[in-house]
Amino acid sequence: MTDQNGSATRRSLLIGAAAGGLAAATSAHAAPQALSMADLKKEGDVACLYHCDYGDNARFAQTLNNISNHYSAYGADPFGLQLVIVAHSVAVKYFLSTLEGTPWKDETIDPALFERVTALAKNGLKIYLCEITFKRLKLDMAKVKDMPFISFVPSGVATVAALQSKGFAYLKVG
Repeated sequence: MTDQNGSATRRSLLIGAAAGGLAAATSAHAAPQALSMADLKKEGDVACLYHCDYGDNARFAQTLNNISNHYSAYGADPFGLQLVIVAHSVAVKYFLSTLEGTPWKDETIDPALFERVTALAKNGLKIYLCEITFKRLKLDMAKVKDMPFISFVPSGVATVAALQSKGFAYLKVG
């Protein structure tokens, strides 16, 4: 299925993933795509963004717990609920393949956190990473994990506002 602009819809992408396309897309995916602000769309009745600008591992784990609970309330139906994590500032570290050469080079992140993100992505979770964070902190964008559910957005905070204006609810784990 495509929208009026000819772009693949969330529903068609999820159907392809459910049919086994996720494994193929993961291995063939070259790098996270860059989305424009115009690419951001609400594609369901219920949509929510999780704003993540913190680097505390326990807080990030709680965010993932909340997302898991959110999906379970909808029977893990990827068509019933659209969830997005918008990550900027220190939170981008959770999506890097290595922390070498970053301000967090001396930190350790439990790999189970990203395994949980990947499991949630099977329900449709998308990750939007802030390009401004990468530029300001001089982070190598090529260090982002090579997964089809991760995309770059021009600005994390602008994306938060844009998604809210499109009807996404806002949640932030405190």
